[in-house]
Formats: sequence, structure tokens, C-alpha cells
Amino acid sequence: MLKQVQDMQANMLKAQEELAQTNVEGSAGGGMVTARLNGKQELESITLDRDVVDPDDIEMLQDLIVAAVNDAQRKLQEITQEKMGAVTGGLQIPGLT
Repeated sequence: MLKQVQDMQANMLKAQEELAQTNVEGSAGGGMVTARLNGKQELESITLDRDVVDPDDIEMLQDLIVAAVNDAQRKLQEITQEKMGAVTGGLQIPGLT
């Protein structure tokens, strides 16, 4: 049993390292706003299509940025749960998913 726990720990570390190297993109407005996150959930970049920049409608741009970041976070969460679920065999271990 100890060997199984040690194997699971090693596999979790490997999965966490892989996740740290992962990058995901989320988008909104039909791709007019794109947010890129790394595996540590850090925002790396925001890309805006020129057509979405309207000085008279800043609120729409702000909403699209928030939606794109949230989309990227959701995708990263799905990838994290998938990788960690494969390691833990579906066990729900707090702090790992």
C-alpha cells in the first residue's frame, strides 16, 4: 500500500509539472478578445481585435475581457481535473483539483 501511495505522489508531481507548462486560451465576442493563461492560472496576455475597440463603448470591451479570462480559467480547470483525476483514480482530494 505504501508503494501505491508513493507512486501516486510521483504521478501527481509529474502531472503538476505538466500542468505548469500548459497554456490555454479563452475567447469572447467570436474571437475578438482572447485571453491566454498559463498552468499556474496567471494571465499571460490579452489580444484584442481592432474592431472591438470602441471608445464610446468601453463597458462592452470590459465585459468581453472578463468573459475571455473566465473562459480560459474554465478550460484550465477542466484540464487540471482531467489530469489529476487520471492520477488519483477519480478520488476527490481537496486542494488537488
